[in-house]
Amino acid sequence: MASSLSKQQRRRAGFAYLMIAPGVLLLVVFTFYPIVYGLPLAFTNYSALDATKWVGLSNFRRAFADPDFYTALRNSLLYVVVVPVIQLLAILMAVLVNTKLKFVGFFRAAYFVPVVTSMVAAAIAWKWMYEEQGILNYILRSLGLVRHDIAFMVEPKLALAGVMLVTIWKGLGYYMMIYLAGLQSIPGELQEAARIDGANRWQVVRRITIPLLMPFVLLCSLLSVMGAIRVFDEIFVMHGPKGDPINSTLVASVYTYKVAFQDFDFGYAAAIGLVVAVIILAFSLVLFRYTRKGGLTYYE
Repeated sequence: MASSLSKQQRRRAGFAYLMIAPGVLLLVVFTFYPIVYGLPLAFTNYSALDATKWVGLSNFRRAFADPDFYTALRNSLLYVVVVPVIQLLAILMAVLVNTKLKFVGFFRAAYFVPVVTSMVAAAIAWKWMYEEQGILNYILRSLGLVRHDIAFMVEPKLALAGVMLVTIWKGLGYYMMIYLAGLQSIPGELQEAARIDGANRWQVVRRITIPLLMPFVLLCSLLSVMGAIRVFDEIFVMHGPKGDPINSTLVASVYTYKVAFQDFDFGYAAAIGLVVAVIILAFSLVLFRYTRKGGLTYYE
């Protein structure tokens, strides 16, 4: 019997490995291999136009003397502003849909629709809405809030904020679902025991709900920070590879694309990518340092 069970377990394990093999293969080919291949490129002048030579740290010195790189890096770091906004809104939405109200399933699905919508299609739709003759200006004029059309796509002070709004709209449902799973994993007896001991609603939230949600906050914050610094699709579709207007939407990923596929300077692009990766790692370590406590082990 034991031998039969062992054989069955091996068969199940083999089937499981077979199922995950395509995903692992895609991960190796399109993620791990480019990373390993790109690291040495950062120390060369690899280009489609010239012979490749080892240049050491020249690409990094060039990056830190490049005003466009500083502009792109500043905009990328500014984009991290969306992280606390999207996390707070996602938690509030998760609390709202974590009820047994009628039609709550419909609202959960409705909030998740932007997540499964193509970013290219969504960015094009938002671009149309932001046009001077778009629906957003029409609504503002109809409500009497503005007299003249606002150039959301052309005004440098509004362009990046407009793209941030698209990112928030697109990602809210995704993080909401993660927080909803976190809320539903909290044992009800802990909250009930706290109420019996005289804790009010705010004390239950502060002493039980928030600490138990911290692992989910860490996960969502890490994903959100990485997504914010690496944002590309919505900016590329809405403002192109130049980061118009006047570099106000030029971020590190778009600048890397421009350097690599328009200037064909792949070595310099790899160096920029490595700098951005180090920045993401630094943010991740800081987040992990301040949000690692929590979960059910908080009460053990």
